[in-house]
Amino acid sequence: MQTFRALVVESGDPQSARIRQARLDELPPGDVLVRVAYSSLNYKDGLAITGAGKVIRSFPMVPGIDLAGVVLESDAPDFKPGDPVLLTGYGIGERHWGGMAELARVRSEWLVPLPQGLTLKEAMGIGTAGFTAMLAVMALEAHGVDKSRELLVTGAAGGVGSLAVALLAQLGYRVVASTGRLGEEGYLRSLGAGEVIERSLLSAPARPLESERFAGAVDTVGGAVLAGVLPRVAYGGSVAACGNAGGARLETTIFPFILRGVNLLGIDSVMCPREKRLLAWQRLAQELPKPLLGAMVQTVELEEVPALAQAILQGQVRGRVVVQLST
Repeated sequence: MQTFRALVVESGDPQSARIRQARLDELPPGDVLVRVAYSSLNYKDGLAITGAGKVIRSFPMVPGIDLAGVVLESDAPDFKPGDPVLLTGYGIGERHWGGMAELARVRSEWLVPLPQGLTLKEAMGIGTAGFTAMLAVMALEAHGVDKSRELLVTGAAGGVGSLAVALLAQLGYRVVASTGRLGEEGYLRSLGAGEVIERSLLSAPARPLESERFAGAVDTVGGAVLAGVLPRVAYGGSVAACGNAGGARLETTIFPFILRGVNLLGIDSVMCPREKRLLAWQRLAQELPKPLLGAMVQTVELEEVPALAQAILQGQVRGRVVVQLST
């Protein structure tokens, strides 16, 4: 029986995560078998691996909401052995074994052909974080965000935030980066931020309406930070909300919406429709500067993931973590 290396989370009090040899017959159903080259570590993976959040729906589970690799076997007409592919979302690493293993069996409709111009490693440098950032950018564009004003990115030193800063700056926006780690100012300016501000300026209690500063924002934090962003958005502006690291509750007033026409745009990357998904990946391959992507990525081995899962929840991980599974 063929075996492969996998990070497996088991139920218990507390739950445990360990690297072991998994069997091919343990893989869940699917019509495509992928040899995984790379995965990546996201905030949701940190919650799943540590048990800090109720992310995993069944045990045992291989975490990893992203993967990139090469098709080994396929019963689907759209994919054949040797095809390079990537997968983000669709519940992998939560309900279906995910990317932190050398093999993955998945449903073909979840897969995206590797876009031209990207390597498998670069695809995981982008991963769910960059995909989410691009969806946020596309939502802001669709709502006509004014380029003459500044755009805010919160949680800017994290994965989604770093990629949002780089994308928006590349597209010609004047980006203000908010972070709780001012020691990362140099890093954020290297990605294209024109100004870096302390997170506490936003998370402190705000008046129902503050001065109109930002044309819009990509908010990766939620909670008190999002509540502090909304009163500072200019008339007709939009906020793309895509994270809750700062809390799931939103305590605000109706005034930004009814007196300034502010739009609060929800961004979901998990079940994003395929047409939009393919467009977002095409744009990422074309518009994200590779040197900037390289500057925000660190590559680690599977053995390093459990410790990094703790660190990402504590806000101690900068940019993106790519996990190498095979070559």
